[in-house]
Amino acid sequence: MAFDLDNLRVFLAAIDHGSFSAAARALGRVPSAVSMTIAHLEAELDLPLFDRAGREPVPTPQALALVPQARRLAEQFGQLNRHALSMTQGLEPSLVIAVAPELVAATPWSDALTTLSTEFPLLEIEVLTAPQADALAMLKSGRAQLALVFERQGLDPSEQFQEVARETLVAVVAASHPMLAREPSALRDEHLIAERQILVAGRDACDVDKRISVSRVQWRTDSPVAALRMVSAGLGWAWLPSGFVRAALASGELAQIPAGNFTTALQLYVDVVWTQARPLGLAARRFVELLNGRSGCSGAIASDRAAPAVSAAAFSAFSDNAPDLASRSAAPPRAGKRRSSAASG
Repeated sequence: MAFDLDNLRVFLAAIDHGSFSAAARALGRVPSAVSMTIAHLEAELDLPLFDRAGREPVPTPQALALVPQARRLAEQFGQLNRHALSMTQGLEPSLVIAVAPELVAATPWSDALTTLSTEFPLLEIEVLTAPQADALAMLKSGRAQLALVFERQGLDPSEQFQEVARETLVAVVAASHPMLAREPSALRDEHLIAERQILVAGRDACDVDKRISVSRVQWRTDSPVAALRMVSAGLGWAWLPSGFVRAALASGELAQIPAGNFTTALQLYVDVVWTQARPLGLAARRFVELLNGRSGCSGAIASDRAAPAVSAAAFSAFSDNAPDLASRSAAPPRAGKRRSSAASG
């Protein structure tokens, strides 16, 4: 075998420093050892790598042709060593992150991945999109180490989490929908309840978030993209993240529903969640730290969480068969929610 890690380093040092003696000083060796290593490499390759006719050895065209690949190999060796060292410090072999699909375009989580790719270039990362309930189920099954989801209605003692962002859900409808023919002040909760709602929810039929379940007639999908298409087609209205529908609102394809007696905007926190049963590895902790660094939530505590911006009085006249939405605004914030840190996980 011609090239190995040692003679590769010597070869590149001779190229970079312009002489065997300078390469020897850089490597902490004697010049004769560098000269001998290069001579043995030339013999094994049966290639002249340096022209020794002058005062200092000059790289041959063959040597210069090898340099780009030699540098790539040296960098790969360095990455391998750094990766192995990181693993001894707790770096996991791979990182799986489940993301609620509504947050894929709305939350800048990919910036954190860019930093991770630089700090841990050999780490394998998998990003899965799944409805919120399914993403949380992936945590409990061990399929994913982290889930990026909207805040839940209650605390699960098996979970730890960190608030990393806020997102506003807005009630939207196709700009051509008959609902918009009414004067904004005349559009009331009973009209919204009577219209078909396109609901983004998990695959379990029992999985319904009462904070956003409004209409008596609902069509469900596990994809916000599908929901957006159905709303654009005039099939119903939906709560969707403001960042997700910004372009459609700006183009006039969709309109935010005006209302006379309630607010059609609901601000929720975005959490990165993990399970207490599986402590986070080095990369997962770093991902949480990076997300929290981008957050506008620093310093917030659980009791500061405001109730959803929907008037409870607006829904007080619901019939017995209507969804119980008064509870979503009357419910207190998540009491005692901890400001978990990656270090604690």
